Amino acid sequence: TAAWGSLFLIGKSVVAQVDPVWFTVVRYILATAVLAVLVQFAGVDPWAKLRRHALRHSLVGLAGYGVFSIMVFHGLRLSLPSHGSVIMATMPFTTLALRWALDGQRPPLRALAGAALALAGVATVAHLIGPHGSVTGEVNGRMLLGDAITLAGTLGWVLYTRNAARLPDHSPLEYTALTAIAALPWLALGTVAATLAGLIDAPAPALLAGLSPKLAYIALVPTVAAALAFNAGVKQLGAPMGTLFLNMVPVSVIAVRAVLGEAPHPNEIAGAALV
Repeated sequence: TAAWGSLFLIGKSVVAQVDPVWFTVVRYILATAVLAVLVQFAGVDPWAKLRRHALRHSLVGLAGYGVFSIMVFHGLRLSLPSHGSVIMATMPFTTLALRWALDGQRPPLRALAGAALALAGVATVAHLIGPHGSVTGEVNGRMLLGDAITLAGTLGWVLYTRNAARLPDHSPLEYTALTAIAALPWLALGTVAATLAGLIDAPAPALLAGLSPKLAYIALVPTVAAALAFNAGVKQLGAPMGTLFLNMVPVSVIAVRAVLGEAPHPNEIAGAALV
């Protein structure tokens, strides 16, 4: 999850020039090519598993890779990264609620308390909580719409994460790669259809070429490496515990900015400690 901090830092500048739908397609074309090579050499009969679970992999892949990425970056266009980081921190609560509603497993009090403490830490990091507990920053209708889109998008990643437990015969690499491979054709087809219908604009090849270093980094580190690591962690810890680590995203943003020479503010240090 630490790698996803760099995704928000770099991705925001990319989606300012490329539509989030096309950004997502290009990102996953590059990432899926790498994952397909990896699963070919390191998977255990992966293509038979893909054929056996083609529909499931397509649906959860579209939810986790397509819906989540597109809606979160559309939301970031309308709102602030600080708002997005706090909304991301609601995912542990969503995961616990779905587990209670769908699986009948009531979350223990310590799980709820831990998620609440981390959420408070993320809100503090994001400058949303003032020194006396007041909410800071001006919120308008455009921001509220962006926040609502981001919140809806997080459901895609929660569903993607929960589904991993239903495929115990899949390694983290196989689950990451096969869901991406199954979802990519539908994601690409929808993108082309939306472009032909005039709903979105396709980026110019020269623009993509100019952004190629950023796109290559995004595909390799906060997409391939981060998704593999996250799915491996969730397989060991379970979805409720694994999603708690999403609260490290804004903390990693602070760390990256510090490396680049921007000292963290006191509220960021306090919030990171809470997380």
